Amino acid sequence: MKHAHARYFTAMNKEEQSMTDITTHNAPTSIEDAIDSALKGSGKINVIIAGKTGVGKSTLINTIFRGDLAKTGSGRPVTQRTEEISKAGHPVTIIDTKGLELKDHDTIAAELTDVIDTRSHSQDENQHIHVAWLCIHEDGRRVEDAEIDLCRLFAEKKIPVVAVITKSRSDNGFNEEVRQTLPTAAAVVSVRALAEELDDEGDSITLKPKGLDKLILETARLLPEAKKRAYANALSSRHQAATRLKIEQAEKEVIIAATAAGAVAAVPIPFSDAVGLVPIQVGMLAKIGITFGMEISTTALTTLVTSTLGAGAATLIGRTLVTGLLKMIPGAGSVVGGTIAAATATALTKALGSAYISVLTTFIQENPGKDLDMSLIAAELKKRISI
Repeated sequence: MKHAHARYFTAMNKEEQSMTDITTHNAPTSIEDAIDSALKGSGKINVIIAGKTGVGKSTLINTIFRGDLAKTGSGRPVTQRTEEISKAGHPVTIIDTKGLELKDHDTIAAELTDVIDTRSHSQDENQHIHVAWLCIHEDGRRVEDAEIDLCRLFAEKKIPVVAVITKSRSDNGFNEEVRQTLPTAAAVVSVRALAEELDDEGDSITLKPKGLDKLILETARLLPEAKKRAYANALSSRHQAATRLKIEQAEKEVIIAATAAGAVAAVPIPFSDAVGLVPIQVGMLAKIGITFGMEISTTALTTLVTSTLGAGAATLIGRTLVTGLLKMIPGAGSVVGGTIAAATATALTKALGSAYISVLTTFIQENPGKDLDMSLIAAELKKRISI
């Protein structure tokens, strides 16, 4: 599927170069290259979560992130008091402390320091720790010395900290107390991960989950731009804030691809060789799929592309794809048989990206927290672009 006679350009996001740099180097020249590039650029994030036993760390992890990451015995022991929780196809690793008890504070702090230093010295940024959640049980109504010291340790190691007040019912000023006591925390968020039933003299009162959207957004604010796609992928779609972040990140991918497509068309490319646009659009589809929570694997991405575009020759795919997309752009049909102008190529790519984002958004809104059904999504996308 490689075409040596065509010039290809790609717009890199920050982890590759910059979101607006268009270059002839490292550009995808085939569907396989585009998928490989999307996989390599998907990135990973690493989150430290610390807190006393019973504070609700596992529940919080499984509520915020997709895939029920925190299950008993599922982590890989790193030290006596620390374990790494991860799952194939997920771009997030949780570094979990096994309880932050006063009697174990010095040991835990020393072990965490070793873990942080080892990761921070790695030349692979996917090993670095990008944010910490310091969980404090609201019922305790005080911040322990161990928690203060740990927050200070994270700050010294340049790890942004969100102080998470868990199992929150009635704040009564505790949130502000935490802010005052932990001045190095970048944010303080009170959360209730699960609904809770309370009995009030025979009357049942339901306390709904709260603060989760705020925690998601505050964490996103603290992450490097290059880690936003991985973070969006890792989030469970049951939360409105997660959906918002997925859409925002996906729209960035569309802008990058559309800019690259315009650069390709400016060469110009004869319509009969419109296949030159396909690797760019395939890469865009793959990156958007990853952003919305697709499992990060070559098989999953290839299934998406072939289900949507077909498994025939690249030239046939290019012709049918462009023909279908042209129907979505008023006045663009006149380019058939001629050359694709840069503006038209940009519009074609935007139309495909917007259609895909719309399909994925509809799916996760109708199926909150569910795994993506890629065959169903691909069929709906194919229907919308009239291929």
